[in-house]
Amino acid sequence: MKIPSDAIIAHEKLTQYLLVERPRNDKARFLAQAGFTLANPLDLEVALRELVARVEAHVDRQDEYGRYFQVAGTLVGPQRALEVVTIWIELSADGAFRFVTLKPRR
Repeated sequence: MKIPSDAIIAHEKLTQYLLVERPRNDKARFLAQAGFTLANPLDLEVALRELVARVEAHVDRQDEYGRYFQVAGTLVGPQRALEVVTIWIELSADGAFRFVTLKPRR
């Protein structure tokens, strides 16, 4: 299955979490390698949407909040590509899909 093209990617998830350097679980330095920064958060959103349009999603787990999916593949940035695993949720409450997070693919 594919993550729907209208899945919600909260702007705050990009600008207040992924693209902000943190002492622990930092993703900003990893994403900066591909050219994703706070100066261009829309580039990251577009790259995430392109990834899920190309790659199948696989059910990861389920809990009271919904079903979680993994999409692993190549995230194409302005400067280079990165191998990532993205996590998405299909909410139990309303069936909407939301972006949760990403991490480097090992």
